[in-house]
This record gives sequence, C-alpha cells and structure tokens, in this order.
Amino acid sequence: MGTSLNSFIEIFNTGFNVDEETVQLKKIAIPIIQRDYAQGRIDAEVNRIRGRFLDSLHQAIMADPITLDFVYGDINEDGVMTPLDGQQRLTALFLLHWYAAKKENIAATEHLFLRNFSYETRYSARDFCSFLIKFNPSFTKKLSEEIVDQAWFPLDWKKDPTISSMLVVLDAIQDEFAETQGIWARLKDKAITFYFLPIKDMGLTDELYIKMNSRGKPLTQFEHFKAELERELRKIDEPMAKRIIKKIDLDWTDMLWRYRGDDNVIDDEFLRYFRFICDIICYQYGETTQGKSNDEFDLLKEYFSGQNENVMVNIQTLEDYFDCWCCLQDDNTPDKFLERFISHEHQAGKIKVEKRYGTNIFKDCVRNYADISGNGNRLFPLNRIVLLYAVISYLLNKDAVLDNKFSRRLRIVNNLIQNSEDEISDSELRTSGNRMPAILRQVDAIIKTGAIDDTIEKNLNLTQLAEESLKITWVENNLDKAEILFELEDHDLLQGQISIVGLEHPDYFPRFQSLFSCKADLVDCALMSIGNYGQREKNGWRYQLGSKKNMKAWRNLFHKSSNDGFERTKDVLVQLLSCADSFTDELLSGIINTYINDCETNNNYEWRYYYIKYDLFRPGIFGKYYWENFEKRPYEFSVMSTESKISGNTYQPFLKAVYEKKLSKDHYGQRAIDGDNYIVCANSAYVVKNNATNVEVDRIVIPQNDKGIDTEDRIKKLQLVLGSCLLTAKPD
Repeated sequence: MGTSLNSFIEIFNTGFNVDEETVQLKKIAIPIIQRDYAQGRIDAEVNRIRGRFLDSLHQAIMADPITLDFVYGDINEDGVMTPLDGQQRLTALFLLHWYAAKKENIAATEHLFLRNFSYETRYSARDFCSFLIKFNPSFTKKLSEEIVDQAWFPLDWKKDPTISSMLVVLDAIQDEFAETQGIWARLKDKAITFYFLPIKDMGLTDELYIKMNSRGKPLTQFEHFKAELERELRKIDEPMAKRIIKKIDLDWTDMLWRYRGDDNVIDDEFLRYFRFICDIICYQYGETTQGKSNDEFDLLKEYFSGQNENVMVNIQTLEDYFDCWCCLQDDNTPDKFLERFISHEHQAGKIKVEKRYGTNIFKDCVRNYADISGNGNRLFPLNRIVLLYAVISYLLNKDAVLDNKFSRRLRIVNNLIQNSEDEISDSELRTSGNRMPAILRQVDAIIKTGAIDDTIEKNLNLTQLAEESLKITWVENNLDKAEILFELEDHDLLQGQISIVGLEHPDYFPRFQSLFSCKADLVDCALMSIGNYGQREKNGWRYQLGSKKNMKAWRNLFHKSSNDGFERTKDVLVQLLSCADSFTDELLSGIINTYINDCETNNNYEWRYYYIKYDLFRPGIFGKYYWENFEKRPYEFSVMSTESKISGNTYQPFLKAVYEKKLSKDHYGQRAIDGDNYIVCANSAYVVKNNATNVEVDRIVIPQNDKGIDTEDRIKKLQLVLGSCLLTAKPD
C-alpha cells in the first residue's frame, strides 16, 4: 500500500504502486451511496468554511503551496477509484481546475483528464459534469446564471443538491479568482497537493459508506484549519512545520482519540483545546479575550503567523500544551493521571470538585471549551480554565515538582478558585479590568514554589489568599493534623475556606463535620439558642440566617464577605462546637429545649425565642430576612421568600402566626385585613387601624422589660385577645 503526495493533475497521469503492483488511475467515480456534494450549501457556517477554504486555495496559487491531507479509496482492476474519504476536496479541485482551464483558454488536450472525474450519485450529477467539461463560458456574468441559461441544462437539475452546490461553489471560485492570473500554471506546479492513497480491491460496501458518512456535518473545517496552519508554519520554519503537522496527525490525534464525539473524529476536540491555548497565550501577554474573535482561523492568524512578533514562543506553547498530555509515563493517559488528583468526594491526596463538573477536566475542556449553555453560561467557565492551567503548569514542570507537592499545591489553587467567584468572572473582566493575567501568574507561583506571591496585585480573593498563606505555615508545623484540615476544607459548606472554625481550633475540625451531619433545622435553632449568629448584608436591611433546605444560606454565612457579623457567627458556632466532641439530633434538641424552657420560665421572650419556637419563622427558603432597624426595633422584621427582593410572598411572621389567611400580599405581608380594619405588628404592640382612614382604632400592647424584651409571648397574647373579643372600630 503506497501513499504519495500529488496534485489533482498528477493523479491521472502517474502510475501508483499498490500492493507491489503498478496501477494506473483511469477514473474517479463518486458512488451512488455517497452523500451529495456539500461545500455549496447555503448556511452561515458552510459559507464561512467555504470562504476560508477558497481563500486558502487562492493563497496557495498566489504564493504559498498547500497540502490538503489524505484522499483515499478503493481502486479496482480497471483503474477506477471509488473514494472513501476526500469527495468534497476532490470535487472542489475538479471545479477549480475546470475554471482555470476555461478562463485561461488552456488547450483541450491539457485538461482532458477532467473527464475522468464523475459523479455516480445521480444521472443528473453525472451528466452535468460531462456537459460542464464541454462548455466554454463567456465569463461576462455569474457562472451559475450562464450555465443555467444553456439549452443542455434542464431546470429540474436545480433541484439536484449536488448540482446546486456545484453552482454555488463555481460562483464563489469566480469571485475569489476573477483577478488572478496564471492559475493553471501554478496548479501544474503543484501549488495544491494532497496525500493520495489508492487501496486495491478493498471491496467497499454500502454499509461502510453509510458509516463513513454518518458524521452529520456537511464539511469538516478542521482539514481547512490544519492546511492553513501548515502554510503559516512553513513560512516561518519548514522543519518545525513538518514536525508539528506530524504530531497533529499522529501523537496528538492518538491522545485525543479517546475523547472523540459521536462523529467518530477528533476535529472539534482539537479545535476547542486550540482555542483554550490561544486564550491562555492572550492572558499571558496581559491582554483580555473580551471582544476578541472566537474563530479559530482568526486566532491562528493572530498568534501563529509571522505577523506576531512572539510567534515562536506561541508555537512552543502550542506544542508544549499538547505534548504534556502525550508524555505522561506511569499514568500514560490524561484520564489515569487526573483521577489520581481530582475527585467528587474527599480523598487523601486529591482535590474535591463540585459534582456538576467532571473530574476529568481535560476531557471537559476538549468537549466543551467555548461552548455556551442554553441559559447563556459557559460550559467550561473561567474557574475551570484556571484549574486546568494549574494542572498544565505542573505537567510542564514535573521534573522540579514531586507528586505529593503538586497534590498540596493544587489544593491551595482549588481553595482559591472556589472562593474567588467574583474575581474569576466575566463581569469582573468587564467592569474592573482584566485579572486573569495576574491570576495565572499567581497560579504559576503556587504550583512551582508552593507559596503565595504577595507581590502580584489584583489577582485572587484577598481574604482567601491570606488564609492560604496561614494554612501553608500551619500545615508545615502540624503535619499530623494536615489531613483533618483538608477534610474540613472539603466540606460542602466550606469549599476551602475554614476561617469560620479557625486554625486555632483544630480539635473542632471533626466536630464541624459531626454537627452538620445533623438536621440543618436543628443546627439552626441550636445556634440561635446560643446567640444571634446572623449577618447583615451591605445594603443595611437584608439579613442572612441559616436554612433547613438551602445550603447556600450556610455557605453565605461561613464565607467572609462584605456582610457585617462574620465574627459574631464564628463566636456562636465555636461556642456550640465546644459543647460536645460529637453531635446528634437528640443532643441538639436538648440544647434547644433548654433554651425555650428558660425563656418561658423567666418570661424572657427575645425575638430569638420566636424564631426557634415557631416553624413559620424558618420556612427554609433562602434564609433571608428584612429588618429596617434591628438595633431599635428587633421585633419588626419580615421573612423573605426570594434571595434579594421583597415580594408578595414576604410576610410579617407574628401576623402570619395568627392571621395566615388574612395577610395582604398587596402590602407585602405587613398587614392583616380584618373587616374594616387592618392590623400591623410594631416593636411593642399590635396596632389596629381603619382601612379607609389609616387612623389608629386600637392597640394591643406587649409588655416588655427595661431592655425592650417581651415578657409575654406576643403570639399567644394576640390569639387570646382574638378569642375574647372582635377587633372593631371604637366610636369617637
């Protein structure tokens, strides 16, 4: 079986050595089972690829020769080849050679070989090719119009998808080459070549053709991309170009093969990883990807052509970023390597990632990079870019960084990523400058040295950077306790930030795990029985408490932010953790009941008592509450049903406890309508007002001590009052 580099003209004039026999190619016949010619389809993607392809051919004619990859198929004893792969390229070359021969009045004897290319898909396509070869256009108008006007062109042929596609491509060739001279001479001089592989007596079947043509894509832009890449690289350095193209065809394809999609090729996977590399190059130069083209051909021209002064560095980056996955030794595949360091659960020596992400971050990149989900989010977001960069940074420095050191350093990076959501975000890139270059420099420093580089400004979250620096020293001094720290970091509520417990309380690390294995509602009430652990958000009126259902509420509390009260939350939590070595629901219930009994025995009903005593104060949604003035009017608050806004489902809990069905949604649950009157809850009384005049008509005073704390359960008092009388307007 022989493979040779030939031009379209040569394949019909050169004998080929096939299985130790010399075979003369006499004809190429596109079989009936083969799909239609597709390069002339009319849609945005095909238009773009066709334009790129023809531009590549034009540049090859003008200056830089191009190679179009492999064309191969079965060749029978009569010298007729049935192509298995290459139909689209062969057809485009047939049309280009026809155009050049006709436009430049080439002698018929020179282009007779064009008769040896034929479509057997339909009689119409076969006959069209035959008539086209004999036709001499005037080139005074669009080729398609002139051809359709010919007597030999039945109007029904317009319905043939192959013919209509050829007409579109002929017009595109005319547009591209109208001002170009000497096309035929350049074609004879092998400006455009491909690897031609005739396979003798392969015996192609219809089933094989169906399988080979089930990829579902009318064109593969990867072949066009690779040809353009080769041409740009050859301009710079011929041996380097050959080396890289060979790696694409062999090493890199072999490595990517396990990640191929349903189309059974790695074209898209290669191009996604290529885009990732281009974005990293962009960041490393201190630039932003915002507003840049995501088109791989534009990226190729920007970073890998002679117009870029750093092109050799960029080429080396491209080569290194692919080679590092091919040069794995003991692990031998990216899958095996990554499973040693990444997990969905806490495991010694591994980082923990959210289950919505795959543990094989390289696979996720080649499958999803630059793709957008239905809700407009990146399928491979910026935080994953940073994590993959950290892994690659290690692979490029394996000789200097031991595996166990990498495991620890990757944990530091992962902790920083999980707690730098605002810093690693598209909105941050848009509004506060581009942090990604500094972030990648910080990641490099951590992977290579194991330390935080404090000289790098505006990179990852400052709070987390400070915590990681402290933990680096702490782990060095407490190696025997390092694993319980890492286990605490991996808790779903903490995700790398443990300052809510603190390095000063290592004995409490496992207690936190035990506490939050209990029912969340019991934890909430047990904490509140010790003290107000809530935090006021920066808007001044919205408060964050825990939730029996929504774990995000606890994450908000346990991660330092612009909220006021983090240290108070920590103090209350640490007090609760000090109560026992391990926790159960029964133990927490005992703490809660003791608090409630003490309140009722001492007639001391803080707002916290109601929060714990009555379930409706804790609906378990987002843990959000509205307080206009917590310090002066602690009983005047509302339970929110959304994460950030007051809505019709917001309610004043003291009113809802008695007037659940009479709360006014029009007034955001702040008043209950009772006949001609409505009632609101003030800090020390229930106030009854007339609906029409808003004039106060009654007041149910809540007795309080000198500290402003209820000395009677106000919910029970209102129930008692309602049971003994009707709230009606008093006469003047």
